[in-house]
Amino acid sequence: MSVYDKLNQLAITLPPVAIPAAAYVPFVQTGNLVFLSGHIAKKDGKPWVGQLGLTMTTDEGKAAARAIAVDLMGTLAAACLAAGKTLDDVKRIVKVMSLVNSTGSFTEQHLVTNGCSELLGEVFGPQVGAHARSAFGVAQIPLGACVEIELIAELA
Repeated sequence: MSVYDKLNQLAITLPPVAIPAAAYVPFVQTGNLVFLSGHIAKKDGKPWVGQLGLTMTTDEGKAAARAIAVDLMGTLAAACLAAGKTLDDVKRIVKVMSLVNSTGSFTEQHLVTNGCSELLGEVFGPQVGAHARSAFGVAQIPLGACVEIELIAELA
């Protein structure tokens, strides 16, 4: 099954690339690697504001990370298009790095980040979607967002 078939099956429509909020670009390709800039969680088109362990639960954070995965795939699709490829040409999701806006006592950043990792695995399959990962708790994220995630992928 193609990536696009899987997205259709999951009723996921990929968004266009977001306009950067500061002095950076959405993605950079070097060789066969594509580096996606951090994407913050959005809800109803606005930053999904909150702090895990204070105003948000782990399940809410996991939903936010899943929403970021959809945005990341939209940006990855644009990066593929710029390289004359499609999402079906993604050879491997190499690494995901997640920053979770959380209290000092919150210790479930890894479970929050599963929202992103699990969707990538479902869409790309275990051979392509399984990736290395880091999940960090941080004191704050731009615009008060609850989660920010960046991604590195390899193109065929």
